[in-house]
Amino acid sequence: MLILLSPAKQLDFSERGHAPTATTPSLLDRTRELAKTTSKLTAPKLKSLMGLSDDLARLNRERFQAFDPDAADGRPAALTFNGEVYRGLDAPSLSAEDLQWAQQRLRILSGLYGVLRPLDQIQPYRLEMGTRLQVKKAANLYEFWGEDIARQLKSDLEGHKSRTVVNLASNEYSKAAKLNSLGVPVITADFKEEKDGQLRALMVFAKKARGLMARWIIENRIEDPAQLRDFDLEGYRYDAEGSSQDKLLFTRPQPAPKT
Repeated sequence: MLILLSPAKQLDFSERGHAPTATTPSLLDRTRELAKTTSKLTAPKLKSLMGLSDDLARLNRERFQAFDPDAADGRPAALTFNGEVYRGLDAPSLSAEDLQWAQQRLRILSGLYGVLRPLDQIQPYRLEMGTRLQVKKAANLYEFWGEDIARQLKSDLEGHKSRTVVNLASNEYSKAAKLNSLGVPVITADFKEEKDGQLRALMVFAKKARGLMARWIIENRIEDPAQLRDFDLEGYRYDAEGSSQDKLLFTRPQPAPKT
């Protein structure tokens, strides 16, 4: 079983958590090719492409110019991404054994690296999958990655007890994985908050819940997709009425605003 997550814009390169030897991303040859284009991007171009402020555009231009796909000074991906999903995952507090188990089952989709395992080393970057960056004949990153991500996921599923994908990634990233082409069951988890009798999807909560579920799967060594319905962290409960064979809905009362 493979768990899919999106990356995060926020990064933390401090030394955190149990970090076994970092590994090399599987699609690094494609990253090298992409880096030839990103290294030439100007700050104004980055500002326009990604909707960045002047300061962020300059920072990411510096990052792309300094980017060396073969450098050995990167940090493990799961210990470096630092958005809401990764606050839920909280990889720095996972044991070394948990991280090694996750190495075989957790995949992070990336605009620059394609597919990352938790311990694959990354360097500072920001490149959303939805960016309309032209790379040679490819009009955007979806065209650039083509079937590469799907092929890698198929390869990573070989030998698994359950050849199932648990999709906890956003639409922007799961689209790049071409999940319908994998030829295996794909289960997408959805998280909603209940208030005044109405269910609503609040992204800040949904993102953290995706990370929480990934952590729960890792810590409990979940291998059977049927067990996913037992997820119950932070008040979420499986909603059978709102679920289907390939979509699991989890709901909870909406938390009160923080004061």
